[in-house]
Amino acid sequence: MNCPYCGYPDSKVIDSRDVNEGIRRRRQCLNCGSRFTTYERLQPASLFVIKKDERREEFNRNKLLTGIHKACEKRPLPTGTVDKLVDDIEAELYHLGKAEIPSTVIGDMVMNRLKSLDHVAYIRFASVYREFTDITTLKQEVDTLLSAEAEASQSASQLPLLPTEPSAGLAKSHRRSRQ
Repeated sequence: MNCPYCGYPDSKVIDSRDVNEGIRRRRQCLNCGSRFTTYERLQPASLFVIKKDERREEFNRNKLLTGIHKACEKRPLPTGTVDKLVDDIEAELYHLGKAEIPSTVIGDMVMNRLKSLDHVAYIRFASVYREFTDITTLKQEVDTLLSAEAEASQSASQLPLLPTEPSAGLAKSHRRSRQ
């Protein structure tokens, strides 16, 4: 492992820890003494993506990461959220146990996760992934997102503090206070 600071080709490992599906190693350069971190992951068997035009290309984690980063650009997401999202998608793809995965499966996985993570990032990704050709289809997608959000907020709404019939509730509490 070359030192990222001076380029020296040798370093010593100070600390190793298991993280997610790999190993995190803290290293120190034997030349300049600078410390840096490396991550190692097991490279599973090759996974191929079947594109819309039936071409097959090897799965590229960085391509997925770049696409999601563009969708989440300038969004108030915690550090590491996008990396975790890509890690989860990649792990799920390999857990499917298939050698070839249609690109639509990957796109749907990203869409489902972005929808619950950040609505603006979801719309950005959807506009490229679904290839919106006009403003009407984009508006329909936004409307669908808003109606789903409204339904979710109604189902999770808080119970009322006072009963719907205020006089009945007050009469009961008034009787209790006299006793």
